[in-house]
Amino acid sequence: MSDLIVHGGLPLRGEITPSANKNAVLPILCATLLTDKPLRLVGVPDITDVNKILDIFRALGSDVSMDFSTGVLDLHHHATAFDPVMHRLPEEMRSSIMLVPPLLARFGVARLENDVKGCTLGVREIDPHVEVFERFGATVERSPDSLIVRAQTRMAANDHWLDYASVTTTENFVLCAACASGTSTLVNAASEPHVQEFCRFIAMLGVPIEGIGTSRLIIEGGHRLGGGEFRFSEDFHEIATFLALGAITGGDIVVKNSAPEQFPLIDRTFAKFGIDLVHRDGWSRAMRDGPLRVRRPFTPNILTKIEAAPWPYLPVDLLPIFIALGVRAEGSAMFWNKVYDGAMGWSVELSKFGAHVFLSDPHRLITFGGIPLSPAKVESPYIIRVAIALLMVASSIEGRSVITNALPIRRAHPRFVENLRSVGANVEWTEGN
Repeated sequence: MSDLIVHGGLPLRGEITPSANKNAVLPILCATLLTDKPLRLVGVPDITDVNKILDIFRALGSDVSMDFSTGVLDLHHHATAFDPVMHRLPEEMRSSIMLVPPLLARFGVARLENDVKGCTLGVREIDPHVEVFERFGATVERSPDSLIVRAQTRMAANDHWLDYASVTTTENFVLCAACASGTSTLVNAASEPHVQEFCRFIAMLGVPIEGIGTSRLIIEGGHRLGGGEFRFSEDFHEIATFLALGAITGGDIVVKNSAPEQFPLIDRTFAKFGIDLVHRDGWSRAMRDGPLRVRRPFTPNILTKIEAAPWPYLPVDLLPIFIALGVRAEGSAMFWNKVYDGAMGWSVELSKFGAHVFLSDPHRLITFGGIPLSPAKVESPYIIRVAIALLMVASSIEGRSVITNALPIRRAHPRFVENLRSVGANVEWTEGN
């Protein structure tokens, strides 16, 4: 079972130190295979996908020493071996596709199961990745249950322009470019904070990269790669989530945040619901004066709008938590997911609380907030932030609610329930979790 029981209506107060961003940790773990030198990663979270990748490393013969109590991981891929017949990458983990370039570089072959998936956020294409592999000189063979990727010679540097700013495709291009001789250029690159963190790690290994944080990356490959120590930053998703939990429950949660420069647009989005974020001395706090209220635009006859798109837009992963705020805030707001088709279908679950929401099309949702809500039993799709958004709404309602299928939370946030309890929440997993 993976149900989360929430006894809501309690104002949450206290301090939270967030974990690292899984969207940075998992690609960086994959990238460690590029080097045969010792590595130390600090701040590695105890989440299911991390353990799956570490199990892969152990199966390949790598030295793995993980202490989750301190978050310190020591890795050494000096005795690693890969056999495409024997070794399989986990198909249920989207990030496994980023193991392909380092496997190609070291062993000339990689095997990718056909049904690679993660969260159910629309249909995530594998074709852009295949195109990147082929541009660097790899061949892709289709079998009934997998794709076999081979590189007969060292990968060749090239220039590429992505169809859209895909995070994982950008990271796969960087991985391939790091292994290729010469200079490669990527246009329309993704620039999210976790992509920047990933690029900084690659640079630490000894790969010169220009344009980190922009849509144009220049990577100089072919260098002998080293090792070293790398410390992960706090997850801006988790920071925003706990700030929103404090605000929606009428509490006061202070969250460690060493990178407030990433927050100007997130700050302004919170402000649309009457919430002021204050960043001071490495910590962030959400302040509200009175009830949550949607700020009316000066332009007449339009709704307050929250648009989510690739960075530097508001991150699409944060849209569900703002929908939760919209459900509770007085007034109406329109939420626009510009990335994924069908990612708003979970809105029917909000109706079970008594919320008034209208799905105008697969990308846009309108909330009519400020009406009384009741506790309910709701079901989360396999989407991390949606499970959290449903928990937020449940936490703001006095009484017992149940969120079924809430296990995706554990894919991103270790000790999430423990952290919630530390700030006064009454939540628990059903028996067996």
